[in-house]
Amino acid sequence: MFRSLKAALATTAAVAAFGTAANATIVTVFDGITAGVTSFDNTVTGSGGTVSSDVWSGLTSGASIDRGTYTITQNDGGSGYVTTYGSMSGQVMEINPAGGGSNPRTDPMDYFNSGITLTFDNPINSVGFEVGDWATCCHDPVTELFVSFDGGAPITVASALTYSDGQFPSQSNPTNDVYEIFVAAFDDSGEFSQVSFWGNGIGEYLVFGGQVRTALLDQGSLPPIGAVPLPASGLLLLGGLGGIAALRRKRAK
Repeated sequence: MFRSLKAALATTAAVAAFGTAANATIVTVFDGITAGVTSFDNTVTGSGGTVSSDVWSGLTSGASIDRGTYTITQNDGGSGYVTTYGSMSGQVMEINPAGGGSNPRTDPMDYFNSGITLTFDNPINSVGFEVGDWATCCHDPVTELFVSFDGGAPITVASALTYSDGQFPSQSNPTNDVYEIFVAAFDDSGEFSQVSFWGNGIGEYLVFGGQVRTALLDQGSLPPIGAVPLPASGLLLLGGLGGIAALRRKRAK
């Protein structure tokens, strides 16, 4: 079951999504890796799409890493450190939060440069990836994760007030809770070519990667909000994207 904090986030965001994107369904997945991947795949296939996946292997540290259909870059222009973490599916890159500002953290963009950006050769509108070692510290008063599409405004995709808010069953041992999650975003109002991701937990060791799953869904192919049950309790509705949607190319019917 989703914990109370996450359920509250879903309720709050659902109202915002209706107000800003009434003609589209915009959701994210925030769950353990195994359950999150299942939610992502079910959402894509249920909407008539096809999932593409890339498990990270053979990566070496560098300022720009070409994965064939997309490129990985650090937001600060530096060389990301490649490593492994826990039972995550593949290699990961460190994106340890750093930046200015003071607590409580009021401007997510203070921490943007410590994150990572994926630039896709062909537009997509569904993307998912793994995050490790999140919410293990720095709840002062809250530690958060953000995603941004095509350079648009940051959207909070996860928020933790305590250590337990970041724990989910391990892939290798489902009875053991670990700090490894799967985060994904869907937006059937259009397409995007870039997704940026970062956190604001100063002092936290945060990693990104493992695998990247993508898809391109037809406009309006996701069920309207509230029309049918979402595929898992880990689905959060994303609000605040009305202005971002206007910046994206619209896919022809």
